[in-house]
Amino acid sequence: MLSNHIYNLLLQLTQEHKSLWRIKNHYLTDSAGCEECDRFWGKMAEDKEAHVQELLELVKTHLARS
Repeated sequence: MLSNHIYNLLLQLTQEHKSLWRIKNHYLTDSAGCEECDRFWGKMAEDKEAHVQELLELVKTHLARS
């Protein structure tokens, strides 16, 4: 069984990935024509991608230890 700590990392990884998917597949499309919102959602997608990658590395590290 995974520790609560690893479970939390996995849960957050899932949430960040779902959020990134919504931004890329809905929010950017819906904001088409609004430069300000396009920039905002683009920046948010970059941030989410970085969070997903960082969480993925943490999960890999923790799972390798257990």
